[in-house]
Amino acid sequence: MTRSDKAAKKAAKKASPAPVIDPYLPGNGNFGYRVSRYELELEYKVSANRLAGSATITAVTLAQLRTFTLDLAQTLSVSRVSVNGRRPAQFRCSNGKLLITLASALPAGAAMTVLVRYSGNPRPIDTYWGEVGFEELSNGALVAGQPNGAATWYPCDDHPSAKASYRVEISTDSPYYAIANGDLVSRRVRAGHTVWTYEQAEPTSSYLMTLQIGMYERHRLAKSPVPMHAVLPPRLKRDFDHDFDRQPQMMKLFVKLFGPYPLATGYTVVVTDDDLEIPLEAQGISIFGANHCDGHRGAERLIAHELAHQWFGNSVTARHWRDIWLHEGFACYAEWLWSENSGGPSAAEWARRYHHKLSDLPQNLLLSDPGPQDMFDDRVYKRGALTLHVLRNRIGDKNFFALLQDWTTKYRHSTAFTDDFTGLATRYTDESLQPLWQAWLYSKALPPL
Repeated sequence: MTRSDKAAKKAAKKASPAPVIDPYLPGNGNFGYRVSRYELELEYKVSANRLAGSATITAVTLAQLRTFTLDLAQTLSVSRVSVNGRRPAQFRCSNGKLLITLASALPAGAAMTVLVRYSGNPRPIDTYWGEVGFEELSNGALVAGQPNGAATWYPCDDHPSAKASYRVEISTDSPYYAIANGDLVSRRVRAGHTVWTYEQAEPTSSYLMTLQIGMYERHRLAKSPVPMHAVLPPRLKRDFDHDFDRQPQMMKLFVKLFGPYPLATGYTVVVTDDDLEIPLEAQGISIFGANHCDGHRGAERLIAHELAHQWFGNSVTARHWRDIWLHEGFACYAEWLWSENSGGPSAAEWARRYHHKLSDLPQNLLLSDPGPQDMFDDRVYKRGALTLHVLRNRIGDKNFFALLQDWTTKYRHSTAFTDDFTGLATRYTDESLQPLWQAWLYSKALPPL
């Protein structure tokens, strides 16, 4: 090989792109290990927006590992790191990553316990889709993690394919109510502070973890097949009781149509004292703004949408963000199913309405791969719902709802691709569904209903 050949080979190697977990979020996710559990000990001061934390991360190496990274926002400073009880050779934070270099490499398959102590003034990150992550409220805080906001409040492997169990201990001033995902296993008051400890046993994607802090009260909702609670400011209780009082019926319907509710600890709705642009989903929790309690049930379709995410998105999670229609198309169709089962327009009528609206919009979006800038475009939601409605008409109600229950059972607390769903659907018809998928998932033009 000549010197020029060597130079060309070196240049080509240098120019080759670095590997990424997900091209939609190339800066997120990490290689070389798999996390099974996070244990977070947090203290948050509302008045100063000051977060201090300790994260204990249990993982196993997937290959020989000397250097590895965790996702962590630049607003948080790391003061200490240990791996299996030992200080690493080096650690540093740069470009949203905590880079850790060990004194000696760990072999593949080795157990790894990483301790990270950190602190800072958390704030959301700017993205294509607006601000995402830890956000101050007028008197409290919330976390809106989708799609890449988890690292604004704890070090993590921030990608939906990386599910783990969690224990979250949060200390804050005693007047405030703090809620995280899972079961509240203890609540201790000491020296003007309350320490809340939550256990999230089911495997959960990092973006679906949340923290909500405010001057709230907790109420249990009656007559539900699944334990349901509300956490909200006292001033909103009256409107909440009116606007959200059909949630137990929604839960009953969705359990019937989609299969058992996927979480042992039940479901909680948080309503903030501030207005929010849109509701937010988290594992076992949905977050609404004060503006969603209007006394006129103006947000009922959104209430159904967020509840449906507990099956579609939270339990069965798209392995890559390009398959986001598996979350939003299904949750949108759940809105239509609730409507037709609660005295409103039928799913067929909603399908006709939105098909007409989509026909007037640009035909430049591929549902199976909409691109990062458009993955939360309303066309993904509505075209995804239309795809399911067309499938329902093709295979019939009995097979369609059997398919949905099979889907939520087979991929419960796991991740899946679009191909997994289309492959599963072949079991419910003798006809080829390939023309349907080609028209609705893999072509940009809007097909006829």
